[in-house]
Amino acid sequence: MSDEKTRALLTSDVQVTPGETDVARPTWSGRLEFILATVGYAVGLGNVWRFPYLCYSSGGGAFLVPYLIMLFLCGIPLLLMEFAIGQFTHLGPVHALAKVCPLLKGVGLATVVISYVFSTYYNVLMSWALFYLFNSFRATPPWKTCNNSWNVFENCSSGFPGNATDLQSASQQFFNHRLLEKNNGIDDVGGLQWELVGCLLLAWAVVYFCIFKGVKSSGKIVYFTAIFPYFILFALLINNMQLPGAKEGVLYFVTPVWKKLFKVKVWLNAAAQVFNSLGIAFGSMISMASYNKFNNNIVRDALIVSFVNSFTSILAGFVIFSAIGYMAHIHNLPVDNISTDGPGLVFVVYPEILCTMPAFQLWAPLFFLMLLCLGLDSQFANVEVALTFIKDEFRAQILHFFKREELLTLVVCIVSFFLGLPHVTKGGIYVFQLMDHYTAVVSLTVLAFFEVLAVCCLFGAPRISYMIERMLGKPVNIYFRICWFIMCPLLVLCILVSNIIQYTPAQYGTYRYPLWAEWVGWGVSLITLIWIPVGAIHEIYNNKGSFLSRLRTAVTTTVELVVEDPLPEKQKLGNTVTETSTEHLNTTL
Repeated sequence: MSDEKTRALLTSDVQVTPGETDVARPTWSGRLEFILATVGYAVGLGNVWRFPYLCYSSGGGAFLVPYLIMLFLCGIPLLLMEFAIGQFTHLGPVHALAKVCPLLKGVGLATVVISYVFSTYYNVLMSWALFYLFNSFRATPPWKTCNNSWNVFENCSSGFPGNATDLQSASQQFFNHRLLEKNNGIDDVGGLQWELVGCLLLAWAVVYFCIFKGVKSSGKIVYFTAIFPYFILFALLINNMQLPGAKEGVLYFVTPVWKKLFKVKVWLNAAAQVFNSLGIAFGSMISMASYNKFNNNIVRDALIVSFVNSFTSILAGFVIFSAIGYMAHIHNLPVDNISTDGPGLVFVVYPEILCTMPAFQLWAPLFFLMLLCLGLDSQFANVEVALTFIKDEFRAQILHFFKREELLTLVVCIVSFFLGLPHVTKGGIYVFQLMDHYTAVVSLTVLAFFEVLAVCCLFGAPRISYMIERMLGKPVNIYFRICWFIMCPLLVLCILVSNIIQYTPAQYGTYRYPLWAEWVGWGVSLITLIWIPVGAIHEIYNNKGSFLSRLRTAVTTTVELVVEDPLPEKQKLGNTVTETSTEHLNTTL
């Protein structure tokens, strides 16, 4: 479609009247705050454990091929798309997506629900980091020896026995029997672990005091939480590369196994890593972008966030595997007998590695403080999605009931704390793994598909391009247009179909969940996704006329916004636009 036809389509019903829908909405104090907040959200614990593990288990350096392809064809364009929606509408995901595509308005509410559910168990990881942080100040770390009351002496090894034996390291037993007090399965959840309950309460207190003033407080906190981890990562890398065996670990990490590129699972892992790491379909990026000024350069920001996120993942890979190579060297084991999946890489292997390093008392607290910062940045954004929705929807009622918005934030954090308690029981790790599988894997894949369907297909790539052109004053690169029009819908559809065909039930290690737990997991997934069909039915029901007429109305997009017109006079699209005006797009698809 030519630029002239696109502009004619988009401006055919432009009404330029003063508006006041966005007068009271706060904005970031500066562009750097937004970049740091989004970088902090994108760069999380998954960069430290999930990316390195996927890289070495999915073909080493060869994994970077599908990862970078997915990043450039799907990740960056969809991130820019979410930035554009949030910044142009100055609304959270619920109201923004309802205006973009009323038929799929439930997608916005689903993003809020999935982000909030995710936040209730993600903060459990922060409680683990706090627990390790407090224990790291001891003269002798409790995960170093087998002489503790929680150790199972007959199969405990003070060194690292590797994955091929029946022995467990002292670090593994500390994680299982001291931190988790793990029982035999989800059937026997057991009582609360009061030390972890205290850590979880402290974690939520930290989150509250960082976000209770909205972007005005979290925008200042991210100057530390987003930057500090890089000092620690670079310091650890410099230290690790001087250790014997580090070279072998790094080579194992980056050496390509090209035959694995022909496995569909490797490509699915790459896509999942891009989506999870950049926060696509969680609604957080839309929420944070909604606090931007109208003419903020989101193309630049999307590229910065994507580059920093990928760079951090690769940097963390060098840090982790240089240390694993050192671990393999001192225990005379192959490198592939050291690493482990999931939280074990951070909470089992690395504490064991830290014990063997010079100046343990320095590195251990700094490492766990780094984990805390990485997790907190992501948690800020997850909670902010729910708060943005509530404020956008019920601001008048909230101010009447609570008097101050800080009290609303307090209530949300308290409720979230109580919802996280099942994860800090003696069977909490099984609850955690079940929730994570059906929320961050199953639900997120479906939700991403419907978001792309709503925005890229029904709203359309030309309209996304127009929104960005109105904000930045120049056309969008054709690369983004092609990705929105063809590549993103096609790739996301392939990911959804492949995940359905290759679906595997949730499991924790070798533990397989009973049938009732699987149904609970599907129930959690249903809670996050039910809003999509409910919203579509509600929209069609409320419209008038025949079914086709109702459906046509349901896919009619209306976007209203108070904007400062950034375009020079010669670039205005034939409309009389006041300096401060309301842009009203009412285009029938």
